[in-house]
Amino acid sequence: MIEKNTIHFNYIKKEPQSGSYQGMRYMFVKGKNEDGDCIDVTIWPEPLCFVRTPDSLKEKKQFPFSAAGCDEAVDWMNEQYEAQKDRWEV
Repeated sequence: MIEKNTIHFNYIKKEPQSGSYQGMRYMFVKGKNEDGDCIDVTIWPEPLCFVRTPDSLKEKKQFPFSAAGCDEAVDWMNEQYEAQKDRWEV
């Protein structure tokens, strides 16, 4: 399970934050949508990095640009990890 304290909202304000958890890679990026700033979260299976992974293997979702939005994103990633466990096995 990805812990909420490993994702740092203040860091994401300035730089993308990426990581991995048991075969699932992820990236948090400050983005924009029709409501203003948001957090764009992308997940994809290992072994390739973000740039080398085909877009067809990536899942993206947007969250509110806030610390609570980060927590929502982590909850979503944990749900995706559990729901697609066989996808993350290398």
